[in-house]
Amino acid sequence: MKPKKTERRQYPRIEQELPLKIAADGYDFATSTQNVSCVGAYCHLNKYIPPFTKIAVMVTLPIMINGRIKDIEVECHGVVVRTEDEKKGGFNIAVFFNRIKESQRKKIAQYINQFLPKSSLRPFKR
Repeated sequence: MKPKKTERRQYPRIEQELPLKIAADGYDFATSTQNVSCVGAYCHLNKYIPPFTKIAVMVTLPIMINGRIKDIEVECHGVVVRTEDEKKGGFNIAVFFNRIKESQRKKIAQYINQFLPKSSLRPFKR
């Protein structure tokens, strides 16, 4: 029996498809996340973006507020930390949010916390 892997990430990552817009080097891309956390996202693009490229990011989060779902946009800046060729075509990129306001990070945490078991929730701190 394999031992259980322990999560090394400080912030939980969830697999969710969320609308994502990226601006890099004069190009604009519309895609969706494959997974997201408070500090980054993973997505697919048809164009190659090299690692260490600085980008502007906008992700749309459907958050439950007062019993209703409301789309909340989170804007920040990030850097591409990994680019992988996708066998089916295009590229998968990992983005680290290196310039994000704490209020924006908290919105992502609020969204992610909707999907986590209550026992795994820990106070959000930075």
